[in-house]
Parts: sequence; structure tokens; C-alpha cells
Amino acid sequence: MISDPILEKKVQVLLELRGYKLLNREEVKEGEFLTVEGRRGKKILIWAIAGVETIGIRFINLLSKKVESQELDSGIIVSNGRFTYSAKANSKKKKVELIPPNFPSFNIFNHNLVPKHEILSPEEKEAVLKEYRVQPYQLPLLRTSDPISKVIGARAGDLVKITRKSLTAGEYVSYRYVVEG
Repeated sequence: MISDPILEKKVQVLLELRGYKLLNREEVKEGEFLTVEGRRGKKILIWAIAGVETIGIRFINLLSKKVESQELDSGIIVSNGRFTYSAKANSKKKKVELIPPNFPSFNIFNHNLVPKHEILSPEEKEAVLKEYRVQPYQLPLLRTSDPISKVIGARAGDLVKITRKSLTAGEYVSYRYVVEG
């Protein structure tokens, strides 16, 4: 159990919204390591860092080494502290995702004004593009910096299906192409 209750809640929301399956939990000095299984069987190491105000490149390097040594696919750092410029700049190269301090500590999809968002598999993506006879760049865009992208873990190149409830149509489906930014 993480000592910071807000951080613990953020980790629970991250696991729930991204559909991660918890495989292992290990307490360490700065917080806790969680090994999870993500979409398409990818193994991810989440480091929940409690009580540290500034997360620098040292944390990125430590997590990167641990991910490599355990032969995992990537890593995620969750913290209530701020990330230094060098940590942000080097995280992509090291396959480490940084969850911002303003990540919600509640399930935002429980609100009636937030529609359901889901990332499509590569096969589903191809089927949608073929059905509508479009290229991905012709669809409306969703930036990776968008809060919803961060919550569901959308990466550049993904296609997101948005399902809204409608009084007249019953259900309305739209698609967004995820781009860097």
C-alpha cells in the first residue's frame, strides 16, 4: 500500500481505466513497483513515487534499467511531484511514460457528460479506415497531450472510438486519430 492516499487512488484509477491486470506489487524506499499486464499482453512496470517533490533524470534511468533487467516492455512513473525538463526530454527515449501530477484520482468516465473512449486494435483501425475510405489524417485529431489521451494511454498513431449517448440517434459513434502534441 502506498503511503500517500491520493497517489494510491491515482494508481488504482490508472489500472482501472487502462485495463491493466496487476501481476506483482513490491514496496521500495521511494514508493512501490507494480508489474502489470497491459493491452495485447505487454508487460509494464509502474513506479508510484511517494514523498518526492521533484522527479529528475535519475528516476527515469533507474526505472529504465529495472525495465530492461526484468525484460519488460515499458515503464510508467506516477507521482504527485513535478518532472524536471531533462526527465521529460529523456523519458520517451527510455520507454518511460510520465503520468502528470494533475492526473485524476477518480474515474472521469463516471460523469454523464464524458463519453466512452476506447483505443481500437490495429485490425479494428484498418476496418474502420477501409469502411469510411479515409486516411487517418483525414479524421478529426486527438492530441497525446489531451487529458483523455493520457487517461486511456493513447499514443500517436492510435485510433480512438468515441461512443456518445444521443436522445435522437440513441448512440452516436465518432473516431479520432491520435497525433503527437
